[in-house]
Amino acid sequence: GLEEGVVNPFTRIFCPGSYYFAGRSYRCWKPGGHGSVNLHEALVQSCDVYFYQVGQRLGVDTIAEYSHRFGLGFLTGIALDNEKPGLIPTSDWKKRRFNEPWYAGETLSVSIGQGYVLATPLQMAAVAAIVANGGVRLKPQFVKRVENNAGEVVAEFEPEVIGETKLRRSTLHQIRDALRDVVHSPRGTGKLARIPSIDVAGKTGTSQVFKMGRKVVKTDRLPRHLRDHAWFVSFAPVEEPEIAIAVLIEHAGGGGGRMAAPIAHDVADFYFAIPRGRDYQLAGAAPDVLERQPRRRH
Repeated sequence: GLEEGVVNPFTRIFCPGSYYFAGRSYRCWKPGGHGSVNLHEALVQSCDVYFYQVGQRLGVDTIAEYSHRFGLGFLTGIALDNEKPGLIPTSDWKKRRFNEPWYAGETLSVSIGQGYVLATPLQMAAVAAIVANGGVRLKPQFVKRVENNAGEVVAEFEPEVIGETKLRRSTLHQIRDALRDVVHSPRGTGKLARIPSIDVAGKTGTSQVFKMGRKVVKTDRLPRHLRDHAWFVSFAPVEEPEIAIAVLIEHAGGGGGRMAAPIAHDVADFYFAIPRGRDYQLAGAAPDVLERQPRRRH
């Protein structure tokens, strides 16, 4: 939206809790709405209505073009069998797949990552890393170096650049600034990912599993296999990033801020605690995915 000029950092859109388009009401996650928000506030508070309208102004094919720049819809190239490329829909894709035209209302769903959109956790970790490092796509790798029994380096694997987003520095700065406030602002949806003395940037998300249509049903009343997935992606520290994280909890029955952000907190806090000589603290809402006491590095 920033790159194409359909919005700028000061563009305000009013969110009453839903957006009425083509005879249908598209809901925001916050029933009472967010009121008048600009781009920064919309990212921090995860306002669906704001991005419905940004997506509508862009169109699905422009959304796809920029999604592809971030590697979505393509294999990352990691050395794993059966990696999936995900799916970023376009008008041509729908014509080939269903022999149907693209409908404007479908763009609204795509603009918040719903509808036909498919992405893997690895792809989303890569997206977080791209935003963190200034727009460079790197091939994910398992091995940094190989040493023999004497500790001598036998082989070393350098970072491999596989693409660039070619976005303006100001655009990436705007995004990073907002993602930092997702975690550190009082109104941010990712507050449970905060770490003492470290700036963390993140984004919450919810992936719809079952289409409810016009009927509103509380998530906890759905069978578990129909409940939404919870997402959270993050990177830290914001100014000199070292780690990017993607957390996906399948059928969590809650939003990414409540369910997935605490796990991202625990992973990042564990990563940063030991080299800084301190104990780490597990977030209370997260499962026991890590040991309760830090271990020494061997």
